[in-house]
Amino acid sequence: MTNILVTGSSRGIGRSIVESLRARGANVVGHATSAVDADTIAADFADPPAPQMLWQQAVDRMEGRIDVLVNNAGLFEQSPLDASDIEWLDRWEDTLRINLTSAAQLSRFAVRHWRASGRGGRIVHVASRAGHRGDSPSHWHYAAAKAGMLAMHKTIARGYGSDNILSFAIAPGFTDTAMAGDYLASRGGPGLLADIPLGRVAEPEEIAEIVTFCALDAPASMTGATIDANGASHVR
Repeated sequence: MTNILVTGSSRGIGRSIVESLRARGANVVGHATSAVDADTIAADFADPPAPQMLWQQAVDRMEGRIDVLVNNAGLFEQSPLDASDIEWLDRWEDTLRINLTSAAQLSRFAVRHWRASGRGGRIVHVASRAGHRGDSPSHWHYAAAKAGMLAMHKTIARGYGSDNILSFAIAPGFTDTAMAGDYLASRGGPGLLADIPLGRVAEPEEIAEIVTFCALDAPASMTGATIDANGASHVR
């Protein structure tokens, strides 16, 4: 049985990822800021030691072996250009800590875990279209964090492929979650769909299907790949 840790699993894409992986027979431990059930570990990524505590608790629950890490946790808040200096900086630092630094910490623990065991493993990073094309003027921090995640993903793939440590990334566009819904409303609602040739935003289950493929089925030669899922709103 494959042991998998999924961050940000209490709702939206994360919840769909957990359901999809469990449907395939995986043993999944979830994560949320506040625990929602017995299979979820509470850890507030705004607190720097939280990722380390989460990793150790997850390893203990899975009897010493994690095979796959899914970095999905994220924060999406506006930070207007004309906010106060301290407010703008606070939101920048909170977003980078939760969206990027915590993922980097967990990825480091995972790489060390797999190199020590010699078994290898997989990391799946849920990034964003924003990491390629940027985001709104109120979301510099979000775009920067997701671009950093994509660069980190490529570095891991190139650096540890010889250890059978594989890294994959998914870059969704708008997805039908509460977080994206607030953003769509702030940017004009349905009018924004004109920028998506598919004519709709993605469903969480679609992103979860891609994550499940990367976690369980993707061939090793795909390591380093980033899979776009944005309805052709940004084609590279």
